[in-house]
Amino acid sequence: MSSVQHSLLVLVEKACVIVVIAYVVSRLSMFTEVLEGKFTIKNQAVLILIFGAISIFGTHSGVDVFGAMANVRDLGPMVAGLIGGPIVGLGAGLIGGLYRLSLGGFTAVPCAFSTILAGLLAGVVFLINKRRFVGIFWAVVFAVLMESLHLLINLAIAKPYSQALAVVEELTIPIIVSNALGMFIFAFIISNLLRERETIKQRDLYFDELERKKHELNVASKIQKSFLPEELPSIPGFQVAALNIPAHEVGGDFYDFIPISSEKTGIVIADVTGESFPASLLMALSRTIIRGEAKNLKPQKLMRYLNHLIAVDIGPEIFVTILYGELNLENKCFTYVNAAHIPPLIYRNGTNQLEELVRGEKSLGRLENIELDKYEVKIENGDIIVFYTDGMVKALENKEISGDEVLRRLISSNHELSPQALVDELKKKAAESEVNMDDMALAILKAD
Repeated sequence: MSSVQHSLLVLVEKACVIVVIAYVVSRLSMFTEVLEGKFTIKNQAVLILIFGAISIFGTHSGVDVFGAMANVRDLGPMVAGLIGGPIVGLGAGLIGGLYRLSLGGFTAVPCAFSTILAGLLAGVVFLINKRRFVGIFWAVVFAVLMESLHLLINLAIAKPYSQALAVVEELTIPIIVSNALGMFIFAFIISNLLRERETIKQRDLYFDELERKKHELNVASKIQKSFLPEELPSIPGFQVAALNIPAHEVGGDFYDFIPISSEKTGIVIADVTGESFPASLLMALSRTIIRGEAKNLKPQKLMRYLNHLIAVDIGPEIFVTILYGELNLENKCFTYVNAAHIPPLIYRNGTNQLEELVRGEKSLGRLENIELDKYEVKIENGDIIVFYTDGMVKALENKEISGDEVLRRLISSNHELSPQALVDELKKKAAESEVNMDDMALAILKAD
């Protein structure tokens, strides 16, 4: 084995030892602080001492060639400067350089100067790169160029020249390769650590954003729930019960019972189709408008007014199916308009038959001007009207029977129950469903 090969193997071995030390150092909190740009006097001083010690180790682990030391002494100051800037690089370089100067030898001065210069120039590179680590490729390029400069300084300063030339010829390849290899591994460790920190940062930002959105949705859910009746009104001659379950924190389905006068009560069931959050906002707007104008406008005019207000502001991906009507408490007639909503079911106690109210063809929000037909249904004693949204039908589906058929059977077989008991029965059945849940609203009215 030639002397060049021997020197190269020894230096590579020492560079690898330094890299192991570097890996341990990279896990220190102060090292991480510096990589994140959080410089303090304490962490800079500690890194100067650590990389200065690495530089001293690089000197001691060198190979003597014609009275000169072939080593990886510059590696510590170079890394220190590339991650910590001129102060850290220069500090580590001074420790390593002055120690080399104390050892003497005809290359002591140029070697000491080169080590100090390596730390300083590495710090300058750090500043030029806007106080960020330059990455693996440029770190290795810098190491190669710096060690080449180191050898040139030796040629220029060391005396006698012939001996300096012999040292340079012998050590050019070992020094450049070993320092470049050490820098490559060190830079690889640093880059991985930076990626790890960035991943953690992005993860934390993601979870912070997730928590923020969760909080916003919880607030929105509380606001939306405040729009729903806190308790169902007492309607003379009728029993009522209702249920509203959004598929997510907020939803677009809603029901309401609106006191219009001592003789009339407004009833509404609606399904706002679209993404949950915009749908919930439109739901709140629609309910507010209906409640605000129910005493002033009849069902046809009220729905036309509501449509005119919302059609201007919503896109084609959002629309409202809604049934709204007035229940006359004296003659027990329900006068209503239906804007493409699922027609409520009415169970006739006298005939034990289920009937459907009329389904409208036009939903709200699609056209600015619509006209809806008015319908009227007479409610007899013992009759039950079930208002619901499509989420209830979907929740009741199974492999053998459609959700609509399950709903009809449950109403027919449980018509003697109170509205609340019937709501509980339907809720229990819906909870058994394997179908992905949709927003669900249900209101039941039973004539005494």
